[in-house]
Amino acid sequence: MYPLYSASGNLVAIGGAEDRKSDLDILKQVFALAPEGHDEVAVIATASGIPDEVLPDYEAAFSRLGASRVHLLGIRDRKQAAEDDTVRLIEQSGVIFFTGGDQLRLTNILGGSPVLAAIRERLDNGAVVAGTSAGAAAMPGTMIYNGAAADALRKGAVNMTFGLGLVDGLIIDSHFLERGRFTRLMEVGASNPEHLGVGLGEDAGVIIHPHGILEAIGPGHVILIDSRDLASSNIADLSMGAPVAVEHMILHAMVSGHGFDVEARRYLVPHELAAILAERR
Repeated sequence: MYPLYSASGNLVAIGGAEDRKSDLDILKQVFALAPEGHDEVAVIATASGIPDEVLPDYEAAFSRLGASRVHLLGIRDRKQAAEDDTVRLIEQSGVIFFTGGDQLRLTNILGGSPVLAAIRERLDNGAVVAGTSAGAAAMPGTMIYNGAAADALRKGAVNMTFGLGLVDGLIIDSHFLERGRFTRLMEVGASNPEHLGVGLGEDAGVIIHPHGILEAIGPGHVILIDSRDLASSNIADLSMGAPVAVEHMILHAMVSGHGFDVEARRYLVPHELAAILAERR
């Protein structure tokens, strides 16, 4: 399997509703991944319909964690996504953080923009790029943007489109346990067996290391749905909306300190994760 991506920085995908006011468990780990000497943070609220409400919480949280400056970037249209001043703030930040909201708004406004090019360049040069909820779902080259949770294991029930292209080989879904989204990733796995489904519970996240190792963080669960060795499915023969059958779809539930080797498709208990991260640093 091809690498997830070739950048030197870390991606962090968060399932939403992360603690922003108390222990800051996940945000603390995001900030700790910033390259040494790069303690400025850019928070991008493009996906949010209420940026003025969410941005102050992140400003306060990252300031508590030691950020020297927190740049609050609403970026409401494609003109703003091309402004030199905004690009400059991205270029000087060690942490770039996408808030939640609507992932289609995020890809529509940032897709092909100078801001997105600057974010990719910062990731290439070691910065950490993190996102929560919609900000996490939009990270892969292919993203989920709609689909009922109750009964999504039906042909065509889940809508997919191009994402921000920060990582390949994964499909990320957020609020996964709280909104009962198992069948969404099962339908995706049946139609795209090569892609690993990553279901993020609330106040849970996953560090996507550059060398293809996933590391669960936070007090919640990270659910993996692995369809690469799918034995059979009827999805190709169905009419739209018909129920999908799948054979041999594998599920893993990770908690903080556990990991997964995407290329080898191998679950990593804590001592295995620690050893492989030390080896590949």
